[in-house]
Amino acid sequence: MKRAIRWYDYITFNIYWFALTTRAQVISPLIIPLLVQRFVGEAAKGSYVGNMRLGALMIAVLFQALMGMLSDQSNSKWGKRRPFIAAGTIGEVIILILIGFSAGLDGMTGYWFLFALYTLSMASSNTSHAAMQGIIPDLVPENLRGRFSGVKALLELPLPLIFVSFVIGRMVSKGNLWGSLFLLIGILIFCMLITMTIRETPHTNPYKSFDWQPILRLFLMTAAFAAIILISGFLVRQATRLTLDEFGVPNQSVVVILGLIGMAFAIWFGVWSSIAIGLGKRIKEQRSFTWWVVNRLTFLAGSTNLAGFMIFFLQERFVQYQGEKAAAPAATITMFVGIFILISALPSGWLSDRLGKKIMITISALLAAAGTVVVIFSPTLTLMYAGGALIGAGIGFFYAANWALGTEIVPSEEAGKFLGISNLAGAGAGAVGAYIGGPIADQIGYTPLLGIYAVLFLLSFVALFNIREKVE
Repeated sequence: MKRAIRWYDYITFNIYWFALTTRAQVISPLIIPLLVQRFVGEAAKGSYVGNMRLGALMIAVLFQALMGMLSDQSNSKWGKRRPFIAAGTIGEVIILILIGFSAGLDGMTGYWFLFALYTLSMASSNTSHAAMQGIIPDLVPENLRGRFSGVKALLELPLPLIFVSFVIGRMVSKGNLWGSLFLLIGILIFCMLITMTIRETPHTNPYKSFDWQPILRLFLMTAAFAAIILISGFLVRQATRLTLDEFGVPNQSVVVILGLIGMAFAIWFGVWSSIAIGLGKRIKEQRSFTWWVVNRLTFLAGSTNLAGFMIFFLQERFVQYQGEKAAAPAATITMFVGIFILISALPSGWLSDRLGKKIMITISALLAAAGTVVVIFSPTLTLMYAGGALIGAGIGFFYAANWALGTEIVPSEEAGKFLGISNLAGAGAGAVGAYIGGPIADQIGYTPLLGIYAVLFLLSFVALFNIREKVE
């Protein structure tokens, strides 16, 4: 950065995170589950949602790493990152309009059309996402990254969560699909236009012939991660069928243990195998980065899927919240999560710079696990809101501290590539937790599934013991 940091840089560098999270919180936890439920019915809705999320999120893993790499090498006169943000936004607007038309379809025709659109949505949104991840490492001095990461966490989580709860969630619960989609489109365009005001210095390095080897590695990395998730899910389902043969009904405790083992295996072995392919021999010098991805993926597997299955959980617990009616209380729980992310996000960036990032990440895991337990055992929505508050505080601490730790670990000259590879955590979390968790919930219910996610929060900080906070 060749000029001094100004106050509005905290906004312009991070505003598009508001759009990305608003999109994610509308599409994945609200629109996709309700449309899938409409297309396939009650009996296997968790499995069908899990299959859709696995396919779409593996595309997200691939595109975020690929577009991060391409933006690192971009020689565009508009800068390294902004052209990708604009292109991704335009693609996403077109896809959202088509999702609106998909609601008029029926049965498996509707399901597969939605499957294709959701997959394309992941490709377009992660084109923008990958470029956004390079903004702070590109333009912000290291001594200010904790504070910028705090503002990023603020705009990435609490503000969009609160907005979705008060506005779009209520629109969805009343059946106003088109209104929610058009409002989302307006937010994407507005935030993109503000992001376009960022002053990037064009990349002036001489043009190099394109190296296809890293691209091949990315494809193999994504395929390996998907294969490990598929194998883990298959083994969990087979083991669950054995309990059916033995007991006549699914043994809840056995299925929970099998599901937890399957998810933990997919996360830990999947990350190490995939990054070994993605980085090759360089993985030996990037052990801290790899363990950081493990920590991030394990935590996000809990938080992402709590939101993704909250509608189905509420439908299971309360007879009065069936169908689209569950969208409003689900959004309200999300609001409490968002408020407490708001309360914790900014001080967590400041505390991370002073007390240590790993300490803050550990605290976040404990808070999120405790909040999930409260949600599981709450007999009323009021107590669930209190659990959501604890989860929100944990997520707020985690996002700021974990991201600041990651931007410190990755090589600054390859920030887009490494932070793109780290989407094994962001996208992989939804794939692992939904693909393995969906069939589990179809068998034994959504309450035990939330218990698995609570344990994943606790397991996440084990990886911290292997991370060095500063790699010279």
